[in-house]
Amino acid sequence: MRLGIFGGSFDPVHYGHLLLAESCLEQCQLDRLWFVPAAIPPHKQDRQLAPPSARVEMLKLALGGHSQIEVSETELKRGGVSYTIETLTEIQADHPDSQLFFLMGTDNLQYLPSWKQPEQLCSLASPIVVSRVGSGEPDFEQLTSVVSNERLAEIRQYQVIMPLIDLSSSEIRNRVAQGKSIRYHTPRAVEQYIKNQELYR
Repeated sequence: MRLGIFGGSFDPVHYGHLLLAESCLEQCQLDRLWFVPAAIPPHKQDRQLAPPSARVEMLKLALGGHSQIEVSETELKRGGVSYTIETLTEIQADHPDSQLFFLMGTDNLQYLPSWKQPEQLCSLASPIVVSRVGSGEPDFEQLTSVVSNERLAEIRQYQVIMPLIDLSSSEIRNRVAQGKSIRYHTPRAVEQYIKNQELYR
């Protein structure tokens, strides 16, 4: 099974996340894709996130029963700071016959060598690098310090182009806090959940 892992805080999930996931599913011919909400993202340790249960519920509402995409609570159950290598190691142990991929944006590619155990990470799973239309080619040379030339050639195959969609979770949170509309930023069910649960007020 070709299994894609999409990690993030998803606070809240929005149409950009969903379109990215569907683009990767289609263009990389993945069999399954998991959204994996982080317990504590390494780069967001100073920010209070919405409760894990709320972020999971919003993801489930957004996915609407998609047959190939689901939500994994792996990092939430483990707790603490969520490192990609630990998550992929756990998933690989539970699904030894799966070929793993992890999704990332072009802007994060430059930081991958500074992640925890990047060599082991790129050996365990293949990064799928997602770029938006018109944003230029990903700089895969950033990975020359952590992978062999042969492995780099393999990784280059997993490049995904998605339509330009300029949405962010932080903008949604700000709009809610200011009493502005978030219609068409996120699925209607998520919008209603945020309202009913009085999140981000």
